[in-house]
Amino acid sequence: MNSIISIMIADDHSLMRQGLRQILELEENIKVICEASDGEDTILKAIDKKPDVILLDINMPKINGIEALRRLKDIGCESKIIVLTIHDDREYLMRTINMGVDGYVLKDSDSDTLVKSIKDVYQGKTYIQPSLAPLLVRESDSNITKEESKKSSLTKREYEVITLIAEGLNNREIGAKLYISEKTVKNHVSNIFKKIEVNDRIQAAIFAYKNNIKKI
Repeated sequence: MNSIISIMIADDHSLMRQGLRQILELEENIKVICEASDGEDTILKAIDKKPDVILLDINMPKINGIEALRRLKDIGCESKIIVLTIHDDREYLMRTINMGVDGYVLKDSDSDTLVKSIKDVYQGKTYIQPSLAPLLVRESDSNITKEESKKSSLTKREYEVITLIAEGLNNREIGAKLYISEKTVKNHVSNIFKKIEVNDRIQAAIFAYKNNIKKI
């Protein structure tokens, strides 16, 4: 990756911001261009500085990270947004996913995980820390039956495609892996969304995690 990824760190703890800056600036392809200490400042600087990626804490003064995320999405902010938080909580995870977050990473993760999440979302992929997958598997018996029915409705090719969606690959990359055209992949993705009743790739990836869909 030759281009420099510009980053904004939004966190109300100065020591956390300093620590993240030191970690990220060890990477030659990543540059921290600004910091924010509350939700209002985050929104203003996102509009002004237009960072490629925003690392967004949830617990911040004035406007919390959840509300800042909602407002940024509402105004059409083009920055990729990774929630970087202490909350390994299903409610927070699902709320941010439903709001269209690009990544969700815990603050106690290692630096390699953080750097990978930044590079993945910058490339248009989604990144949900793998250790959080168990939080997505809390369903009633009736829901499990319904989910199994959706899973069994997938064709072999659709099954292959959804495993690659879960890995964060885009349509072009999936086509290259499966030796099919990007247009064909797009058709498969559309069919998958209808069958499993989801609206986007993050929700499809969650479905794959929850239903233990793995490479054949």
